[in-house]
Amino acid sequence: MQRLGLKGKSKQRKYRSYQGKVGQIADNLLQRDFTATMPNEKWVTDITEFKCAEGKVYLSPIKDLFNNEIIAYDVARSPNFEQITRMLTQAVNRLAGEKPILHSDQGWQYQMMGYREILKKHGITQSMSRKGNCLDNGAMESFFGRLKTECYFGKRFETFEQLEKVIHEYIHYYNNERI
Repeated sequence: MQRLGLKGKSKQRKYRSYQGKVGQIADNLLQRDFTATMPNEKWVTDITEFKCAEGKVYLSPIKDLFNNEIIAYDVARSPNFEQITRMLTQAVNRLAGEKPILHSDQGWQYQMMGYREILKKHGITQSMSRKGNCLDNGAMESFFGRLKTECYFGKRFETFEQLEKVIHEYIHYYNNERI
C-alpha cells in the first residue's frame, strides 16, 4: 500500500463520556417510557460530539418529553462541567414549581456531586440509563441522529463558528418547524 501511495482508513472513535464510576449512579426511573402528560414532567439529556477543521465541538441539550422541544442547550469546545451548569441554568429558569425527572446516561458529568446538588436544589429527580445501553436514552439519541443526518453528515465545516451556527439554526428549526 505504501508503494502505491495508499493509506488505510480506520473508524474514528466515538465520544464517550463514561469514565467508570466517578460518583453516584441514579436508578433508571424512566425505564424507556419516553412519554409525558405535561410540560416539565420528564426531561432527557446527553452530550454529542461534532468535528470541524479547527477541532471538536460538543452539544449538550435538554429535551422535554412532553412535546420533544429542546428547552435548553449549550455548545462548547470541550465537554466540561461548566457546559452542563450553563445548560442546567437555562432549563431551571423555565420551571414554575414543576419538579421534573432528568434522565441521562452514566457520563462522568452526571455523576458529579455538583450536578446532583444543582438538581436537588431545584427539586429535579435524577434518572440514569443502565451502563452502555443507548436504548435507555433513545429519545435523546434519536434527536442527535436527526440533527447529524439533516445538517452535519456529508458536510465539511471549516471553523468552530460555522459549525456552531449550523447547530443553533437547526435547534431553532427543530423546535419551531420540524416538530
